[in-house]
Amino acid sequence: MLICWKSRHKPSSGFLSTCFKWDFTLRSLYVLFTLVLNISCYELATETNKIVQKDAQFDFTYNDEVNTGIQTIYAFNHTVSRNKTEGVRVWVNLLTNNTKSPILFVVRQKQAVLSFQVPLILRGLYQRKYLYTQVGRTLCQPPTRALSETEYFYVDVSTLSSSTIKYQFSVSRVDSFTLQTDLKFSFTATPSQPQYFKYDFPDGVDSVIVKVNSQTNFPCSVMSIQDIQCPVYDLDNNVAFIGMYQTMTKTAAITVQRKDFPSNSFYVVVVVKTEDEACGGPLKYYPLLPDQLMDPGNRSKTLDVVVSPAIKSEVYVMGMLFCLGIFLSFYVLTFLMACVESKRGHHKRECHPDMSPAETASLLGKGLVTPLPYEYGSVDNGSSFSSEAITDSIESAKVHYGYMERSLESVGCSRQDSLSSVEEDDYDTLADIDYDKNIVRTKKYLCVSDLARKDKRILSKKYQIYFWNISTIAVFYALPVIQLVITYQTVVNVTGNQDICYYNFLCAHPLGALSSFNNILSNVGYVMLGLLFLLIVLQRDMKHNRALVRNDLAALECGIPKHFGLFYAMGTALMMEGLLSACYHVCPNYTNFQFDTSFMYMIAGLCMLKLYQKRHPDINASAYTAYACLAAVIFFSVLGVVFGKGNTVFWIVFSVIHILATMLLSTQLYYMGRWRLDSGVFRRILHIVYTDCIRTCSGPMYIDRMVLLVMGNIVNWSLAAYGLIERPSDFASYLLAIAICNLLLYFAFYIIMKLRSGERIQCLALVCILFTAVVWGFALFFFFQGLSTWQKTPAESREHNRECILLSFFDDHDIWHFLSSIAMFGSFLVLLTMDDDLDNVQRDKIYVF
Repeated sequence: MLICWKSRHKPSSGFLSTCFKWDFTLRSLYVLFTLVLNISCYELATETNKIVQKDAQFDFTYNDEVNTGIQTIYAFNHTVSRNKTEGVRVWVNLLTNNTKSPILFVVRQKQAVLSFQVPLILRGLYQRKYLYTQVGRTLCQPPTRALSETEYFYVDVSTLSSSTIKYQFSVSRVDSFTLQTDLKFSFTATPSQPQYFKYDFPDGVDSVIVKVNSQTNFPCSVMSIQDIQCPVYDLDNNVAFIGMYQTMTKTAAITVQRKDFPSNSFYVVVVVKTEDEACGGPLKYYPLLPDQLMDPGNRSKTLDVVVSPAIKSEVYVMGMLFCLGIFLSFYVLTFLMACVESKRGHHKRECHPDMSPAETASLLGKGLVTPLPYEYGSVDNGSSFSSEAITDSIESAKVHYGYMERSLESVGCSRQDSLSSVEEDDYDTLADIDYDKNIVRTKKYLCVSDLARKDKRILSKKYQIYFWNISTIAVFYALPVIQLVITYQTVVNVTGNQDICYYNFLCAHPLGALSSFNNILSNVGYVMLGLLFLLIVLQRDMKHNRALVRNDLAALECGIPKHFGLFYAMGTALMMEGLLSACYHVCPNYTNFQFDTSFMYMIAGLCMLKLYQKRHPDINASAYTAYACLAAVIFFSVLGVVFGKGNTVFWIVFSVIHILATMLLSTQLYYMGRWRLDSGVFRRILHIVYTDCIRTCSGPMYIDRMVLLVMGNIVNWSLAAYGLIERPSDFASYLLAIAICNLLLYFAFYIIMKLRSGERIQCLALVCILFTAVVWGFALFFFFQGLSTWQKTPAESREHNRECILLSFFDDHDIWHFLSSIAMFGSFLVLLTMDDDLDNVQRDKIYVF
């Protein structure tokens, strides 16, 4: 060849033809030699690698061995039926300790392939590796169309280990593979030996609840619901790939609907996890070496599974009718009471501001006028009060402090002015207030007339801002909340991860895309009763406006000044509480618990503001200040939920702010706002301490206010100390408890001082107080049942789950929704009606406390 190609002479055509023939011949011989060599090597390898096929039997344990030169194939066959599904389970036990070259098992079926290695290595957190020498797997059983047929499957056993590895192997039938309705079945599972079973929907059953229970908390487990398809994901590292799943310690429950499974059947898969961290258990030590295999220990767990029919559609209808019926009855009762009141309207008593004592006694005897409250001095309370002192104080205020009484005619005319002509900047432009309010508000004994001197049109507009501001806040707050919870529910439905939401899974009834419809429906009471309260306030507002138009003396100069803006805000807040609580219960968890509590803070704050406004209308906080403070509360609530758990620095900062805010508010209330927070405040404090405590030991000028503020400071300082010491994990509830405690304290003080001042509580208000107190007691009982808690892991939270207790549809928390909405409505009615006894009493006879 080289001679042919390297010849320096021009080759002839015959010479070229000869060279090409030699080249073709040599190439053919090379290919033939290679083929013969490969065949020889294959025959030699076949003789070296021995393949053994056995006709295997069920329920028989094979003690065999395998190495790189031996491959064993076990051939099985069994009869499958369309009407009966029989489970098949493969079990392997490694007898030789060999981790470098594991045995590979491959199960070949007609429509599926399952493969696993022994020893089996499962990974945990931080790449921890756990080794298992016993492995058990259930074979996937695809449905058959034939009435009966024989199915063949093969188990191939091989390894790359040069040394012989001994093992035990068996295949057995699972007789109870198909679960029966309402029949409990017990089984044992480990991380390397998961279990799963099949369930077929009976005729007429559209929804079932699958419950898995265990007597022990650990090891942590996972319960999964998967469709009838192969492969079945039944290992810790893949069980979350498909279907619905949730972690469990002692209890797990998933409601399954027929519409989600076209085959009308599903698998119940139970997997034991390699570690307990997901269920709140401790983590093992971190391995010293990167590839160190850790001993899994005994992670066997005995469990029970039972599948029961869920409620039918009739129960849904009954639950909705029951819920609507309860709250519509309040509308009917309110309508009947309005009719009765309208019939008694012509007997309404009038206010007589210039009546002599004899005339007053005459009308009292005829029952035509409400008795005026007696003087402070008539109460034996150990103080230096006297009727003469009070009278002298009031008269001196009228004579020396420039208090100018306006005629009823001028007041009536001012009522006819348009509210549109009143600007917000005109709040403090009355000349008489500018030059004497510092004196009037610091009198020892104050009457409502002293703190109700501003133009009523201006105050009405001021308090209407509360309603418009909270309505605006509600819109901007609710829209992103609704969008977020819809996203939450979509994520739950798509991923199947039911650990995202903290439901009471034993009483969570799905409807459409909602996983727990009953917890959402039970919030309708807040909305319906909030709307009813708005209607009641509107009726009173219209009635009061009609009285002002006709210059009714009782409306103009008697009773507590009527300002309804805060009442409108309270009703709106109650409705929003229902809407946001429903949004929270779409997917309850710690990240959106703020939705459920934000308007609770607002309700508590508005109620305290309304109590204070009743007898301090001129100096109550503006809407902007009030909502700014409530926004700060919600801000701290978010910080506490996110950063407060176990954070000592946060609790120290919050406790200091809590105590400082309490002291500043106490000072503001004690001095009726007549003090300044500036650089000289400490000098003035020292001066007061020196003059009132050191030089002369004198008691507080305003004893009643001091008693309230001392009690309030004791309560708040105690709550601050409790938070700093205990550091409760549920910061939002802790903050809400602070607001409720302050509200209850102020309300109790108001009632006590009202009775102490000689005023009385009318029958309707007394009934509301007693009814509300009883309902609050029952409501709190159901609230503290604690059916779930996001302070723990989802698995630990499910330990608190309970069955439905009302109509097989509502649980304890739903009853809390019912009762708390009624109690809040009753509390609002108490605030609305508790001072109705003063409607015919002159304002200069109504005392401020």
